[in-house]
Amino acid sequence: MRWALVKVCLAVTVMVVVAFAVPLGLVVQEMARDRAFSNAERQAAAIGPTLSITTDRRQLAKAVASTQMGAADRMAVHVPAVPADPVAGTAGAGPVDVGRGWAGPAQVADTRRLGRATTTAVAGGGFVLLQPTAIGSGGIAIVEVYVPEGEVSNGVGTAWLVLAGVGLALVVGSVAVADRLGVRMVQPAGRLAHAAHELGEGRLGARVPEEGPAELRSAAVAFNSMADQVVRLLANERELAADLSHRLRTPLTVLRLNAASLGDGPAADQTRAAVEQLEREVDTIIRTAREQRPQTQGQPGAGAGCDASEVIRERMAFWSALAEDEGREVRMAGVDRTVRIPVARAELAAALDAMLGNVFRHTPEGTPFAVDVHDAGDAVIVLVSDAGPGIADPEGALRRGNDGARDGSTGLGLDIVRRVAESTGGDVRIGRSVLGGTEVRVWIGADGRGRLPEQGRRGHRSRVGRRRKGAGAAP
Repeated sequence: MRWALVKVCLAVTVMVVVAFAVPLGLVVQEMARDRAFSNAERQAAAIGPTLSITTDRRQLAKAVASTQMGAADRMAVHVPAVPADPVAGTAGAGPVDVGRGWAGPAQVADTRRLGRATTTAVAGGGFVLLQPTAIGSGGIAIVEVYVPEGEVSNGVGTAWLVLAGVGLALVVGSVAVADRLGVRMVQPAGRLAHAAHELGEGRLGARVPEEGPAELRSAAVAFNSMADQVVRLLANERELAADLSHRLRTPLTVLRLNAASLGDGPAADQTRAAVEQLEREVDTIIRTAREQRPQTQGQPGAGAGCDASEVIRERMAFWSALAEDEGREVRMAGVDRTVRIPVARAELAAALDAMLGNVFRHTPEGTPFAVDVHDAGDAVIVLVSDAGPGIADPEGALRRGNDGARDGSTGLGLDIVRRVAESTGGDVRIGRSVLGGTEVRVWIGADGRGRLPEQGRRGHRSRVGRRRKGAGAAP
């Protein structure tokens, strides 16, 4: 494309230069010719007054010598013979030729017969101007002026050189401009093709700078949008796989607790070993699904939502059976009335299971816990608190992802909770509960778009900072 554009621009510029430079050169040449012959005519006209007074050879010679052309030996005067006039009593006179003549007798005779100025080329180069002039005797004298070839073409060569230089400069300039334009068009197209190859090879971070001509900028915007959409789709697939795998942790927790109560024996040991192996396999699936996935923010679908109180009562009925087996005291508050939130029922259930599973996993048996719901109008607050040892690093617990260094933890529990909250414009906060242990506070925007006030965020950070010295395992 680049060289094609240069060739087209070169051809167009050459045609334009030829179309204008050649006629202009011919005009300059014609002007130089007219200038030379106009000067010759002025020199010939200078002899006219003398010829009208006298045809004496000596007087004519002096008049011719006084002119520029005569001094340069480039002027001649041809006076015809004057016949005698018996009536007037005048004697005849022969022809008079003064100065060096360049034209032949026939050319002089033809000019005298025509009665107008003529221009004739002469042997050896150059031209002669033959100017007829009337004399007192009634005859026609011919003034001859020689014009060399150099005067006729004076300045023409220089003009052609200037025109050629200007034309060459225009051609070179147009080629340079066309080359720059070609680069401006080809480079964005090349980057777009390279990014397409990279994306096709699986490098999802490939993007194209949105620059160049409008069409290529539009193509770059479309490509980047497509690449972002591919990344989002893959991320959603990984999130779904990780979330579904993490939901298996809830029944695994039940199996682990039940296996712990089986006592000793080969069957009990095999059951506990199988549960541990199953937990490791689930952890491996979760970590694999979360590898190299960019963070995405879920958006609730149209019409999605549920009654938070109903979902909490349902999940607490499930976990209360385990709590009774472990001697845990359970308390609920705020679940006696309907609280609508823009979160799908399954998503809220998964978030509750993640938080309650952390309570059973990271607190000793017999530790009480509570679940509270508060409807603040523009936001719904779900509190899960316990009387356990607390969390030493709340910020680390909330940090997305986990390197897998802690056994039995994938770091996805609070990640699921946070994504549910952030999908509605809310967030998750960790602090010290009134029971003395950990409090996980989930802010859920009631309309799915609201954001928490900045003052509330600053308060969250300050509370986290005051709790860093606590003890306990992170969920």
